[in-house]
Amino acid sequence: MTEQRIDLGLTASAPADGGCGDGCGCGHRAASSPAATPAANDVLTVEGMTCDHCVRAVTEELSALEGVDVVRVDLRAGEASLVRIARTGAVSDDDIAAAIDEAGYRLTR
Repeated sequence: MTEQRIDLGLTASAPADGGCGDGCGCGHRAASSPAATPAANDVLTVEGMTCDHCVRAVTEELSALEGVDVVRVDLRAGEASLVRIARTGAVSDDDIAAAIDEAGYRLTR
């Protein structure tokens, strides 16, 4: 019997074919324009998050900031959660910290 492997697109690196570049390995192409700037990617640590409601609150607050394109949360109940953001705009670190505070959580970096 020959083993058959199927790539589920769960790799941690961006596709070489110019895909979305967010590390999902999906292979789809992101919309781009000649004036687009490369995304800055940040990994933040946030304390106090314990459930899906917490994830939604932080995601909504950060996503509402102009210049934040992608928000992903790795919920770690009982310890600081990891919040990954990709930003292409001129959103400041202070704006990001304020959004997390507004959601009711504490940025620890």
